[in-house]
Amino acid sequence: MVVRACPRICCRARSVASGTGVERIRSFGRLDDGREVRAYRLGDDDGVVADVLDLGGILARLVVPGADGRVDAVLRLPDAQTYYADPAYLGILVGRYGNRIGGSRFTLDGREHVLSANEGRNHLHGGHLGFGRRMWEVEAHARDELVLRHRSPDGEEGYPGNLDVIATYRVRDDGLDLVFEAGSDAPTPFNPTHHPYFNLAGDASVPASAQWLQVPASGYLPVADDLIPLGTVADVAGTPFDFRAAATLDARFDAGDAQLRAGGGYDHCLVQRPGHAFAAALYSPHSGVAMRIDCDAPALQLYGGQGLDRQHPGLGRGLCLEPQDFPDAPNRSAFPPAILRPGKAYRREILYRFACPGRGRAWGEVAAALELSAALELS
Repeated sequence: MVVRACPRICCRARSVASGTGVERIRSFGRLDDGREVRAYRLGDDDGVVADVLDLGGILARLVVPGADGRVDAVLRLPDAQTYYADPAYLGILVGRYGNRIGGSRFTLDGREHVLSANEGRNHLHGGHLGFGRRMWEVEAHARDELVLRHRSPDGEEGYPGNLDVIATYRVRDDGLDLVFEAGSDAPTPFNPTHHPYFNLAGDASVPASAQWLQVPASGYLPVADDLIPLGTVADVAGTPFDFRAAATLDARFDAGDAQLRAGGGYDHCLVQRPGHAFAAALYSPHSGVAMRIDCDAPALQLYGGQGLDRQHPGLGRGLCLEPQDFPDAPNRSAFPPAILRPGKAYRREILYRFACPGRGRAWGEVAAALELSAALELS
């Protein structure tokens, strides 16, 4: 996938959108330790608009055109400290390793490494602070682009090697790009991803599970009760994990399914087709907004947001669609490796594209609006 170059300007000075009076950089509050968090505006009010924080690279707001006006496409929280304390990872850049590593340890090149355990005995989304609770350096900010940088030192959360990461957000006329680039001076597991919660209805009273979802994945990873993969890839056919033909989560859900009971709902990794960039499509019949995700990652974590009911009562639910490598891959030789080695330049693009086919449309109209490949359309 090719990403066009965008102009970069220094962000050290305050900037205001010409002719609109819209503040491009604003305070988003302070953390309890006194550090100020800033929100950086990308895009303009007649198209896609994103607000990104220098705390965790958090996508704090994403607004897109809908059938009856502007739609808030992702769930959001009110201030910086609430995001810092958030146990649900709303909108964060995830790293070093997205998803779970069993037992919070792995062996790499004959040496065992012990990671921080932040979900029982396991390691989740990079540990206690990970990438999502750290301040990122703003390297550049323009009307449609924000470049963030983070140095993850050797030993952070137990990971080996000094890791330098750049995350670039770019707003397009029809969407949002996120590009990860990284390099390390020692071999290290590396599996960054993004954790926004999507409810394209833009209305917390509309269940996120009423959205239509398509994922061209023929396999999924069964998990144990602690959500660590069992090490096998299972066929999605005849299971609640088959979204090759578009369906709502409500329609696919089976309360008697042992895997859904293990996760308290959907919290499973879907195995993508090699060589295909199209990762998922989502549509809200309520707002008329549809979204397509493209990424070359080998898997996509589907999370139904059920934990939000207790973590943020009243917020509503959203769906997480997280392109990534396989969870627990550092401990599973049968899984595709997710190790970044010195001298290797890492790059991964996650592309979100939006369209508005209108309310209550048939899936064929949604697919046409999103320009989905005919080869992936299943009836």
